[in-house]
Amino acid sequence: MPRCNRRRGQGHARRAAGMAESALLLLLHQEPAHGYTLLEGLGEFGLGAMDPSAIYRTLRDMEDRGWVTSTWDEEQTLGPPRRVYRITDVGDEVLAAWIEDLDETRKMLNRLVGKYHAHMEVCEGKHYPRATEVEPEEEE
Repeated sequence: MPRCNRRRGQGHARRAAGMAESALLLLLHQEPAHGYTLLEGLGEFGLGAMDPSAIYRTLRDMEDRGWVTSTWDEEQTLGPPRRVYRITDVGDEVLAAWIEDLDETRKMLNRLVGKYHAHMEVCEGKHYPRATEVEPEEEE
């Protein structure tokens, strides 16, 4: 049976990068946190394997956009000062909008996946002939 050219999991990295911002905002909505704490928290969302430098770049980008702020914490650390990130009102609004969009996307995906499974059950995994399986017409 021929395989699809798309490699399994290829889109995962893109989805993970897009989900990281919303996951970071949600974590910061719960409480201010150091970068390391946020890295650990991303594991709850299946994003624990992301490159830490990418997460810190994302946090800096989010700060540039006004979604989060950071301050240096010199009192609560045993070692050198570390940044503490906090969500802003703008970040709150962005998070709420993303969650609303994700809810709508989830509904559409549930319908699509449900239709697929229902179809596969009815047709027992068989499908109509593909265009490549049809004999080519002879040219005149």
